[in-house]
Amino acid sequence: MIDLRDQLVTRPRHTSYYWLRYISLLISWPFLLVGCGPSTKPLPMGKQPLVIGHAGSGFLTPINPFNPLPPSSMASIEKALARGADGVEIDIQLSQDSVLMLYHDQTLESMTNGKGCIYEQPAAAIQTLDYKGGWFYDLWHDEHPATLDDLLGKLSKRPTLPYLHFDLHETNVCNTEQPLARAPALARALGKTLKRYAWPPDRLLVLTINQSSLAGLRQELPGIPLGLEITDDFEQQLQAAKAENVQAIIVRKDLITPERTAQAHAAGLQVVTFGGRASGTVQRLIDCQPDAIEVDNVPTMLSLLGRN
Repeated sequence: MIDLRDQLVTRPRHTSYYWLRYISLLISWPFLLVGCGPSTKPLPMGKQPLVIGHAGSGFLTPINPFNPLPPSSMASIEKALARGADGVEIDIQLSQDSVLMLYHDQTLESMTNGKGCIYEQPAAAIQTLDYKGGWFYDLWHDEHPATLDDLLGKLSKRPTLPYLHFDLHETNVCNTEQPLARAPALARALGKTLKRYAWPPDRLLVLTINQSSLAGLRQELPGIPLGLEITDDFEQQLQAAKAENVQAIIVRKDLITPERTAQAHAAGLQVVTFGGRASGTVQRLIDCQPDAIEVDNVPTMLSLLGRN
């Protein structure tokens, strides 16, 4: 079973694609601002969604905002929190020697000078790799893939612990016969790590796109909220989320509406959506009244909420 989340949001390999993607968004953005009614003023604090930095500070973009930092890199995460985000969404994979790594893409060659998959390489070797987003972006950082232990060690020293959304990238595309073979090991490693740091469960959310993983996650992460990502058929996947007794659903920005948020809330589920860079798109997501937005543009969302 292939992890659709990886297929949907894996970043292109070459810098030219980022420019093409940006130009296409400029052309198409008016058509994306549908589905949620406009808001006349910022929501009161008690009704505002959490501002969660998507993969830290989002993905490589030339403007609006300029972001040269690789997704789920240490610098990207720290920058989002420094800008005032309530928390961050982080992509998690498992190394060959069972170390939890922060890394977004399916393969190492798409974002680094390495080859293969995180699942097939030891952690020490992965940490020596350089992130490569194209010469222009690379002028602005000296980032390497980091471990979850390194991140939690830093964040645990903060006076207020941030909200953490862990997006589990459980699919190993280098193992075509059993791509989800190490999903149980990832769940075990995450359970041990979170127990060691004693992170408050009310500031955690563990996300998966694989319904088949939920039983194992529930066993390894008792008391920690779980979320199931909805990627296409909202009604069918909402019923699956209800049947699995997860605490949240994660809804793509093009699928979320106020009615669907209300429907999920009526079922006792929290609603998280992700994406949004342009102010119009971010405002549309806010108007859909989710509980949290994993946003690509933290400063813009904070401004729209009247929090800057």
